[in-house]
Amino acid sequence: MLFVPLRKDDALLGYISAYRQEVRPFTDKQIALLQNFAVQAVIAMENARLITETREALDQQTATAEVLGIINSSPGDIIPVFDAMLEKAVRLCEATYGTMFTQDGDRFRAVALRDVPDKLAEFLRRESLPLGPNTFVGRVMRNPSPLHIADVTTEEPYRQRVPIAVAGVELGGCRTILTVPLLKDDALLGIFQLARQEVRPFSDKQITLVQNFAAQAVIAMENARLITETREALEQQTATAEVLGVINSSPGNLAPVFDAILAKAHALCDATLGGLLIREGQEFRVAAVHADQAFAEAWRAMGRLRAPEASPLGRVARGEGVVQIADAREDEFLYRNAPPPLRRLRDIGDVRTLLIVPLLQDDALLGAITAFRQEVRPFTDKQIALLQNFAAQAVIAMENARLLGELRQRTEEVAELNRGLEARVAEQVDELSRVGRLKRFLAPQLAELIVSQGDENILESHRREIVVVFCDLRGYTAFTETAEPEEVLDFLREYHGALGPLVAQFEGTLDQFSGDGIMVFFNDPVPIPDPAERAVKMAMAMREVAAKLIVDWRERGRELGFGAGIAQGYATLGQIGFAERSGYTAIGTVCNVAARLCAEAKDGQILLSQRVNVALKGSIATEQMGALALKGLTQPVVAYNVSLAAGQPALRVIEGGPPSG
Repeated sequence: MLFVPLRKDDALLGYISAYRQEVRPFTDKQIALLQNFAVQAVIAMENARLITETREALDQQTATAEVLGIINSSPGDIIPVFDAMLEKAVRLCEATYGTMFTQDGDRFRAVALRDVPDKLAEFLRRESLPLGPNTFVGRVMRNPSPLHIADVTTEEPYRQRVPIAVAGVELGGCRTILTVPLLKDDALLGIFQLARQEVRPFSDKQITLVQNFAAQAVIAMENARLITETREALEQQTATAEVLGVINSSPGNLAPVFDAILAKAHALCDATLGGLLIREGQEFRVAAVHADQAFAEAWRAMGRLRAPEASPLGRVARGEGVVQIADAREDEFLYRNAPPPLRRLRDIGDVRTLLIVPLLQDDALLGAITAFRQEVRPFTDKQIALLQNFAAQAVIAMENARLLGELRQRTEEVAELNRGLEARVAEQVDELSRVGRLKRFLAPQLAELIVSQGDENILESHRREIVVVFCDLRGYTAFTETAEPEEVLDFLREYHGALGPLVAQFEGTLDQFSGDGIMVFFNDPVPIPDPAERAVKMAMAMREVAAKLIVDWRERGRELGFGAGIAQGYATLGQIGFAERSGYTAIGTVCNVAARLCAEAKDGQILLSQRVNVALKGSIATEQMGALALKGLTQPVVAYNVSLAAGQPALRVIEGGPPSG
């Protein structure tokens, strides 16, 4: 018999064996031939491994791109995103099924299921995950990192018959499970779970892939939250504008105003029914009702209402402010001591949760807005604040009506006043809108300058002498190649947070943040004295701040450094982009020179062009670096370096690279 090993880099991958049924040793030539076949076998195995890894990497990249595409196409709807993530994760990680849960109060509810067995799926849609300490979710909350269970049946939750663990095994056949938390700023938003119906742990590569999907899920949730908040804010602003429009169009008639306020308030606060009451002496009169016909007729039939002290309305009259009853059936007055008319009204409306917000003017109670729900679901703080805002509008409308009644003989004067007020409100709204819109795309001082001058011509193309600063990190590319995405994001968040405020401090105009690269220019749009000195001092401050951050990160094994380039010259400045997305930037050789000086700078260096050095007039100590041949420039550039200040810790030299972006 003959055995020939299959080896790669001294690692044994297998062997080839050959046998004869007679005593006849193999010759050296035959042994060499078999060794040649062994080498070919190793090459084939390595090719198969590389092809498999390439295919897996391509599958993962394709899945990630598809999920990002769904996030972009469904910015306000996270369910399609979750479904796509689960489908990709289950397939790429060879899982039997997958689930996605988000936090709902003190429990977690399933929001997406993929290939889950029918009985388990029915259970998950009906039940929710508890957060108890003896549950998998509880363990993830205590230690927000991936929880990998090789065999669920050996774990404490299953042995102690925790319902969700038992359901997973007995209804879903779950044996191996992977739970990855959805985290934002250390807050647990939900969990991503994959399960196998056999004891077969997930690989590190598969766990990392699920963590990547979890990070994308958090981004999708945050996008949806921001869109929802924006939509709610827009709905509130629209409702407020409509109510103000009704107030302006009906200055002496409160009925349409109250109807509009009540309808908008109930719609935005998700209230089923309710009314607006006006206080007249010790009684309350129903001024507007938002409800079905039976409830509205029963309420109006009650006539003027007296409010016993123990009643919710009486508590408001005593000065308690906002009164909310989570469940009317649990309230002593409403279900035991209420007079028959009020009890009948309660039963007709099937009122469960109720909210009463007072109409106050200088601590005087003018009335109240009520909002009822036919289920036990208390109003949120945001909804209460919204109802208070509408109450304030009702008070304004009432005060306007009173003033108009007193000044009826001066109708024309009041009408003119209203027209002027409306114009000023429209002008202020327009100005605020312009400021908000411009600040999304332009530097704050540029947006404020445009609005203060009332002229956007400043955005038009023009030439001006400016000082441009480019700065970025040495070794950043190597850092991003070896660091986890979360670590890179943490670093950039800390880095930008430390350097960003320095731009405003030295009155620079921020052109861009791009990864580790920052571009700032001075003397535009607002001309400033000594722009070169301000630019150099800002770069020195950035170097000092960056040095402290870099020392901390080097202690974690990350070799990073900081460099900057500064140039002075004429550039063309103006607006670029399109209607929905535009920016204000500078274009010219001065920008290229600053960028190339930054690329040439070593760790701790701030390289200046000769023109900047002359403009400093000796106010800052510099050292000549000679004429530098910079990439993309035909003529050498005489450069100067701003030396490290005395007593500042020296930075390790890390070769520079081109600025990011």
